Amino acid sequence: MPSAYLLVSHGSRDPRPEIAMQQLAGLICDKLQSSHNQKPLLDIAYLELSPEPLHQQIKKFAERALAVGCNCLKIIPLFLLSGVHVMKDIPDEIAMAQQAVGQDMMIELKPHLGSNPNLGRLLAKQMAGKNTAAWILLAHGSRRPNSLETVEAMAKSLTALPAYWAVSPSLESRVKELIAVGKWEMAILPYFLFAGGITDAIAQSIETLKLQFPLVNFHLAQPLGASTELAELIWDLIDT
Repeated sequence: MPSAYLLVSHGSRDPRPEIAMQQLAGLICDKLQSSHNQKPLLDIAYLELSPEPLHQQIKKFAERALAVGCNCLKIIPLFLLSGVHVMKDIPDEIAMAQQAVGQDMMIELKPHLGSNPNLGRLLAKQMAGKNTAAWILLAHGSRRPNSLETVEAMAKSLTALPAYWAVSPSLESRVKELIAVGKWEMAILPYFLFAGGITDAIAQSIETLKLQFPLVNFHLAQPLGASTELAELIWDLIDT
């Protein structure tokens, strides 16, 4: 029997991430349809800021999938870091949904997006055209032990300095480090899926840094965004 697919993201009060999620879901549907020669059953769910808890969203979607003959539901967490949401919250919600649905539907948790080793090439594409700048890879950050190793490795592969919005080292501290070694052109790559409230706050913080360090030439790249390339990376995770 065919599988059904559920993309799980964090959720936001800002409408832009939801619009981008819908665009991305459409691209993934196209990819799945071309691979399986039939229109897939695919939907979006949110871990937070949704009227229903995630396990209820999963349960309802699983019941829809069963009704059309699917017996496997693949859940793909669209998270870049392996923090508490990926390691605990989502698995706990899936366990509750599995118990509610029963054994007629197998709910399978796929690897989170940030675990895809090919994500670096998409980030490198965002960095194209600013070869003279010193790069800072700015992620949200997490206090969970070892959760930042992926970012550290990604930054190293991109010849960038890692910085974090929620934990140390901060963007400002990295800027000061680069100034101390004579770097006066810097580019910041937000390690986020879509534009939203945090990327707006990052842009505002860079405006503040421009006033604080007027001799520095700052550039701000775009977050990943909904694209065919990102859909292909997610397809890789679905197909593992």
